[in-house]
Amino acid sequence: MEDLSEVYKSYANEVKAFLLCLTSNVDLAEELTQETFYQAVKSIERYNGECKISVWLCQIAKHSYYDHLKREKYRNYSSLEQLAQTGIDFHSNEDLPDVAMIKQDIQQTIHLEIQKLKEPHREIFLLRTKLDLSFKEIGVIFNKNENWARVTYYRAKCTLAERMNLNEM
Repeated sequence: MEDLSEVYKSYANEVKAFLLCLTSNVDLAEELTQETFYQAVKSIERYNGECKISVWLCQIAKHSYYDHLKREKYRNYSSLEQLAQTGIDFHSNEDLPDVAMIKQDIQQTIHLEIQKLKEPHREIFLLRTKLDLSFKEIGVIFNKNENWARVTYYRAKCTLAERMNLNEM
């Protein structure tokens, strides 16, 4: 196992990005990232090397987030500004102002629909699209198999397509 400070340097941004996808709140994602690494240090002896350390850290992050939700008893719905900051990059330097506005509106709509997905569909969709995790890695995070992750992702994608009135995503 790597030195813990090296693990933090290597994976803190990835864990924060994962938590940002879940929370849509930069401050909360940073706080939960710190909690994740604190919990990882406390339970380092339980890491057995069967999965990538990043997957193990994302499992801890997910549980830290769920613990936070239990403590606070609320679900965080972000403002449009926060969603736009963490979203898909639809902007290019060549766009006209009205084209850029249309793209931003589409981006906001997509993010709002993603936030409306039920768990675990939302989380799996974000893990796959934002963090580019494999179905096998997603399965490990949820203590399920690769096929379960693949089917759940497909269902989430279909739900989004229906909501967006698109035939394909």
